[in-house]
Amino acid sequence: MEETISLKEVLQTIRKRLSLILSITFISVLVSGVVSYFFLTPIYQASTQLLVNQSKNEQAPVQYNEVQTNLQLINTYNVIIKSPAILDLVIKELNLDMTVSELNGKITVGNETNSQVVNLSVQDTNAKMAAKIANKTAEVFQKQIVTIMSVDNVSILAKAEVADHSSPIKPKPLLNVAIALVVGLMVGVGLAFLLEYLDNTIKNEQEIENLIGVPVLGSIAIMDESKLKKSKFGNAKQNASLRGETIGS
Repeated sequence: MEETISLKEVLQTIRKRLSLILSITFISVLVSGVVSYFFLTPIYQASTQLLVNQSKNEQAPVQYNEVQTNLQLINTYNVIIKSPAILDLVIKELNLDMTVSELNGKITVGNETNSQVVNLSVQDTNAKMAAKIANKTAEVFQKQIVTIMSVDNVSILAKAEVADHSSPIKPKPLLNVAIALVVGLMVGVGLAFLLEYLDNTIKNEQEIENLIGVPVLGSIAIMDESKLKKSKFGNAKQNASLRGETIGS
């Protein structure tokens, strides 16, 4: 016989396992909040922008083909910025205690679609250090690209600056807590239905009717043994009193 689950049964299952669902949700939110606020290291980001062009005659107008060539070379410039030729000098000039690979992992380079502006972003646990690395990388690239690719028209459009009250870009505790809340509810509800599905005990007459397909004519109540003894003792005492006898306790 095909089993169907009604909305009423779903709500009954949720209400029955509500304490379990709330407990799992609370634990998820608590763990997420504690980890986000006390264990994850805040990461700050600083960004600078570069405009890179090829050398050209100042008197000649800008040609469409020249702009297209510059756009095609942007990916090359992005690779050069993160190359050891640039990052080695940045490490030496800032006296950084890290390898080229570690510094490379902190730097992100990209550009907008059809734009000659290069965005250089640096992430670090210290906001001031992130800004220093971003600005120094832009300066070193501006100097070295002249030798590397004979490009002498690099402009720094915006330097990285540190605000008075800089906020980390990650972690985001409130977002983590919100995600933990949703995940906790999903896990709690899923576990509640799983336990209900694995529980194959018969709890009432309705389940018997659904199982065997015939109506229940009667049921036997469960007798409490202590109450039964008291009832027998009370009846015996009452009968004895009618006969004029005395029953001791």
